[in-house]
Amino acid sequence: MENNKLILEIKDLSKTYSNGVKAMDNVTITIHSGMFGLLGPNGAGKSSLMRTLATLQEPDSGSIVFDGIDILKNPIELRKRLGYLPQEFGVYPRINAYELLDHLSILKGISKKNERKELVEALLNRVNLYEFRKKSVNKFSGGMKQRVGIAQALIGNPDLIIVDEPTAGLDPGERNRFYNLLADISEEKIVILSTHIVADVVELCQDFVIMNIGKVVYNGTPNEAIDEMKGRIWSKSINKGEIKRYEAEYNVLSKKMIGGQPVISILSDYNPQNGFDIQEPSLEEVFFNNIK
Repeated sequence: MENNKLILEIKDLSKTYSNGVKAMDNVTITIHSGMFGLLGPNGAGKSSLMRTLATLQEPDSGSIVFDGIDILKNPIELRKRLGYLPQEFGVYPRINAYELLDHLSILKGISKKNERKELVEALLNRVNLYEFRKKSVNKFSGGMKQRVGIAQALIGNPDLIIVDEPTAGLDPGERNRFYNLLADISEEKIVILSTHIVADVVELCQDFVIMNIGKVVYNGTPNEAIDEMKGRIWSKSINKGEIKRYEAEYNVLSKKMIGGQPVISILSDYNPQNGFDIQEPSLEEVFFNNIK
């Protein structure tokens, strides 16, 4: 590790499943310490990449090197430094938060009871769940379960943390608490955030990629991506029956309802006239432009 900076290098990673679906198509990404966003629609290949990075499946071709470790050849070495929160974090029925984390700590090789007690209590405090440590996890809210998921991912103080769609289904308050927790743990680690929610990337990530149909279609920072769209996004309020006509005539990136009226955003390098107004771009327009 050079200058306390971690590097994860993914090169030419490809994976085709037995049903013919090409989940990854020559994926190449370099990721440094901090929070990294993996953005894409459902079916883009994000979860396949996450599972491959977590050594849960092997690619057909390509390489992955983390801090000098070839993780395809040495998956056990990577697992020693890995924390993983999958999209569906299952919990044992009727077990409380303390018991769950204590059990998972044993599975991760922490055999001394006093050491586990100190670790589990520290983790529960870190994710703000200590006062609920005796409560059955299956009675937790979605946000509380996700915080338990992050706590288990932090067992062993991993250097690489993968979280797959962590804020899907959370209410705004729970999402904000989760944002703050992720930002806090990412300072000296690599945290990869896989999501289809654009706001997650805007709030948290210094760098990100957009994936679509197994390919990386954009790689940069959120600010760079937005700057590239400045002066090119135009919006207009239209009637409901006009949407198809505008889609045929313009490069429509998004449609939304404002006050019961459809508002479209289009991409154009020049003023399209016809009642369109210039609009400040957002990462949402970048996203839609790259998955069309």
